[in-house]
Amino acid sequence: MAKVIVGMTTSIDGFVADQSGSVVRLYPDLAALQGTAYMNALIAETGAVLMGRRAFEMAEDPNWFVGNYEFQVPIFVLTHRPPSVMPKQDEHLTFTFVTDGVESAIAQATAAARGKAVQVVGGISVIQQVLRAGLADELHLDVMPVLLGTGRRLFETALENVGLEKIGVQETGPRTSLRFRVKKK
Repeated sequence: MAKVIVGMTTSIDGFVADQSGSVVRLYPDLAALQGTAYMNALIAETGAVLMGRRAFEMAEDPNWFVGNYEFQVPIFVLTHRPPSVMPKQDEHLTFTFVTDGVESAIAQATAAARGKAVQVVGGISVIQQVLRAGLADELHLDVMPVLLGTGRRLFETALENVGLEKIGVQETGPRTSLRFRVKKK
């Protein structure tokens, strides 16, 4: 069965976006990551992606994903309202807009991943839902040496029932990647 991995990049003070919702300061190394062993391994292990509607809409043009997004795999977008026009797709990258809950989204993404990992890559709400529902196998946090001071936090809601076991730490450029196994309670 496919492993479900939730994760985001965060500032040292725990913010995943600044007060205006921008993530720019958390990704100064984005271009430099392309082609690294870190990014290549992430791409190789990924069979499907789950994101929220807000993360999907971060691309100004939804057709941008095909051929440009690092994960050229089936993408599942958890949303209350699918777009009126489907974005461009090809034989590698497809979109499925899931409106019937996080459990359904994980089930569909897991089936599409064909034994590879499902990366839950965007959306604070989506990541929290996956963790609360006990559907995550791993939590990956990339910490950037940035202090945002205010903004949006990944862990603002109570997740005291989520247990973690450290399974890895890796440094890639300025980022420190922390990997945890999510303990099922």
